[in-house]
Amino acid sequence: MPVERGKIREFAKATMSDNQAYQGANPVIPPTFLTTAGFFWQTAESKEAGAHGLDPKRTLHAEQEYIFHGEPPRAGDELTAQARILDRYTKEGRRGGTLTFVETVVEFRDKTGRLVAEQRSTGVQTSHAPKEA
Repeated sequence: MPVERGKIREFAKATMSDNQAYQGANPVIPPTFLTTAGFFWQTAESKEAGAHGLDPKRTLHAEQEYIFHGEPPRAGDELTAQARILDRYTKEGRRGGTLTFVETVVEFRDKTGRLVAEQRSTGVQTSHAPKEA
């Protein structure tokens, strides 16, 4: 998918950034821009590979990290995104019982196949829904 100048500006405006690097004829993407891009740029096959299967009613978003392998992408670049699960493990929590952790990565590549950026995230599912006080 092409990185669109208008989408970069919209994202910067939505996040209330007035950084001039996100304006002009050839703006660079804000680092967290890839979060929304990952939703739209993946193929159905990639989305399935990255689906963690955790119950959204009991899942917390625990961590998010972006790794750029060079300059951040700019308007006009074309990227593809592919998700996969990096790790899945459990730990015993103090109050919530067993906690299930799933670490995923979305890789963003340019037209040549070069890895441009990674979006890594961790989701945590509790063993049961929290009780109301």
